[in-house]
Amino acid sequence: MKNGYVVWCESTREGVVIDPGDEVAELIRAARDERVVVKQILLTHAHLDHITGVGRAKAEFAVPIWLHKDDLFLYKNAVQQGHAFGFRVEAPPPVDSFYEPGQVFRFGDYQVDVLPTPGHCPGGVCLAIGRADGKDRELFVGDTLFAGSIGRTDLPGGDYETLINSIRTVLLAFPDDAVVHSGHGPDTTIGEERRTNSFLTRG
Repeated sequence: MKNGYVVWCESTREGVVIDPGDEVAELIRAARDERVVVKQILLTHAHLDHITGVGRAKAEFAVPIWLHKDDLFLYKNAVQQGHAFGFRVEAPPPVDSFYEPGQVFRFGDYQVDVLPTPGHCPGGVCLAIGRADGKDRELFVGDTLFAGSIGRTDLPGGDYETLINSIRTVLLAFPDDAVVHSGHGPDTTIGEERRTNSFLTRG
């Protein structure tokens, strides 16, 4: 099971779609039901399960696809990724734009800060989302950090030490009450992982 997300502003109904995979029909349905005006498709990284729904999302919303350039090799090799895992996968549409250093998006009253968190793969990012006029952020971390675990690093471009450094220097810089939405499994918080995640508490 893999998590994709639709995040929107309550007042303007503007929003973004994050990591549309095989659950893309549910994301499209949610956006329609809530009358969300999707402005961007934002990818945390380009592993197969996070991009299989990009083509359908692009066809539905006709908005730009964004990715970190260091994951373009994975994105372009989606068909080959599928073969490696025994799946037939259609090539996704071209990426429209690459995240720039310090990249920020706005949708309605909300802001998305794009923070590089390599390690699970070279172009992994965290999308920190919150009201533009406030400091609180919820973290959409892809496969960098999970409840009680971390992303695997045995796939092409993965590196364990880089991943741990990304978590410690980027994600753990957020306060304990920051909610973490992962690419797999349940939500957690930075405080819970700081206290109990064995990958982070070990010496």
